[in-house]
Amino acid sequence: MRSTEIIYARGHGNIQASNKTTFEITKETFLTKHGDCIIAVGAIKGTADLKSEFQEAARNERARMMIRIEAGGEVEAVNAWGSPKLLLTHPTDLVVRRSDYVCDRTLAIHADKAARDLSRKLAEKLRNPNQRVKITLTVENAT
Repeated sequence: MRSTEIIYARGHGNIQASNKTTFEITKETFLTKHGDCIIAVGAIKGTADLKSEFQEAARNERARMMIRIEAGGEVEAVNAWGSPKLLLTHPTDLVVRRSDYVCDRTLAIHADKAARDLSRKLAEKLRNPNQRVKITLTVENAT
């Protein structure tokens, strides 16, 4: 099974993209410099808004997730995993984690990148509040 979601968001002047364990995309539009994991704001979806087909695929024990982040001509790919433990019920946030910690905000676990691992060119683009950000989520279940 394969399912794809596209999420649009935007940049923000306070984006730090410096967290070493997670990155987050949020529907919220207010951001302080303490939110060092947040890479995009004003998203059109939180985990609860993902279509049921995508949620089902992400909850498979062999679900592999590819996350493609595009902003201002810069592109970053992140590989992570789904889990049967995913709740996917948060109304505003999507969090990708290096660890296996799961809560209602968790989109994927065991990611190969956190916010600080994203290219600095991309991070600079994400600091522009007028920058449109496209996040493509693709989940596939390995056989």
